[in-house]
Amino acid sequence: MPHTGQGALWGGSVITCRSVLKDPVRKPRPLSLKLKSGQKYYVMGSAFPLSSKRTLTGLTAVADLIISAQTVSPDGFSRTAVLAGNTVIGPTVRGNKNDRFQINVINQLDDDTMLKSTSIHWHGLLQNDGTNWSDGGAFINQCPVAPGNSFLYDFTATNQAGTFWYHSHLSTQYCDGLRGAIVIYDPNDPYADLYDVDDESTIISLSDWYHAKAETLTFPAPDATLINGLGRFNGGNATELAVITVTKGKRYRMRLINMACDPNYTFSIDQHTMTIIEVDGVNHQKLEDVDQIQIFAGQRYSFILDADQDIGNYWIRANPSIGTQGFAGGINSAILRYAQADATVEPDTPLETATNPLVEADLVPLENPGAPGQPQVGGVDVAINLAVTFAGQFAVNGATFIPPTVPVLLQILSGAQSANDLLPAGSVYNLPLNSTVELSLPAGAVGGPHPIHLHGHTFDVVRSAGSSTYNYVNPPRRDVVSIGNTGDNVTIKFTTDNAGPWFLHCHIDWHLEAGFAIVFAEGPEQWTSSINPTDQWDQLCPIYDALPASDH
Repeated sequence: MPHTGQGALWGGSVITCRSVLKDPVRKPRPLSLKLKSGQKYYVMGSAFPLSSKRTLTGLTAVADLIISAQTVSPDGFSRTAVLAGNTVIGPTVRGNKNDRFQINVINQLDDDTMLKSTSIHWHGLLQNDGTNWSDGGAFINQCPVAPGNSFLYDFTATNQAGTFWYHSHLSTQYCDGLRGAIVIYDPNDPYADLYDVDDESTIISLSDWYHAKAETLTFPAPDATLINGLGRFNGGNATELAVITVTKGKRYRMRLINMACDPNYTFSIDQHTMTIIEVDGVNHQKLEDVDQIQIFAGQRYSFILDADQDIGNYWIRANPSIGTQGFAGGINSAILRYAQADATVEPDTPLETATNPLVEADLVPLENPGAPGQPQVGGVDVAINLAVTFAGQFAVNGATFIPPTVPVLLQILSGAQSANDLLPAGSVYNLPLNSTVELSLPAGAVGGPHPIHLHGHTFDVVRSAGSSTYNYVNPPRRDVVSIGNTGDNVTIKFTTDNAGPWFLHCHIDWHLEAGFAIVFAEGPEQWTSSINPTDQWDQLCPIYDALPASDH
């Protein structure tokens, strides 16, 4: 049976920015935000409906985010998983552009068959106000949060709005389920007149699901695709599918997020086209009449969906690059249901061949287009070629990334004299501040195409996968890029305007675990003056280091 209840579909919880005054005290008392009714969210006695315009800025989101092990069966197969907020897809974190977020992560993990420590990355949030220590990369920006402990992440979404997400950044823990959406609204959204609805009901999360626990797996194929936390596996029962309900004549801003550990998905909605307006938290010029999106792990798109078809049920499709493909029996699927359509039946709409799939190179940033540096290959202050090889483990320029025992940030704050002293040896690249950087990412390593994510920055994709030309005038801008297949030489450019250690890695989590990563030490001479972690951050490593191995 299709699923129609919003509570189970969205997990029934949201972490919401509201009128909590900005507090100069570093460690305010966290508040739990709970759903009090079907239509309104209450914070400190205040409430606002989901459809209200969000015009307040400069506020603080203060909330507890509880991480625990729970038994779930989102595709009909029961297993214990690592969850945020007790739901398969964790509670949505939402706020406004320039809001300050204070999320108190409380670690209640107690299952000895999975990792019991944790660390949360706020994917796409730049941490560009000296909050590198809140970026969440385990052993890059912090030590993990030990079981029975908590840690307050404190950062501001400075000049950022769009679609983001959060997930564990400790080993392969997020493959066991720890992930959720972040939506940051812009009260002055340049595309506000294009849509009527933009709320929790328009978030579409895609994720892979494994019946075995992550620590037992090596380069596995997923057992199922979950859309908004629900799905079916090949040979399983006809369990509930996610339902997205629309009203004929209305326009919807859909926020599509690939939260997978591995697959890219070919996404489409039967008999509907999409107008792309946002890519990885960056507004882009409208790209209309798109009928298919290939979306890689970590990537996000906002698109406008016009509910202009006959009232009925339509398949939402997300065909994975690995695992069981196709749509037999409703696998890899969800339902777009028009209000007043028959809720007792599943769609019978046929799969059609795409005629206008999204091409990354066609994307143009809405604001300040143009790559930094000179409009030519190598026209930058620093040019780096990153050659990836595989021999049981991945290596970047000959070095396999092995997490250091002391986080990279702490190494400098503890007295490392230069970037050359930083560990892991061979995997840390020193970048001077206020410089232009070009990265060449030739494809060819096994297991591709590989989605590459850079923390702390967006970048301009001057050469996209599948293209042999370079665009310096108005290339797409994002924070995750596929480096394509053999013969591709994807090239990106960015400016070093954010001091700190920043992870660059394959967002296929199994590949990251196998060493596919490096660290950029950006302006390390500035870290002691510009990055000021809290006292609580200082205690993460002593607490973690004192744990028995079974509690890691």
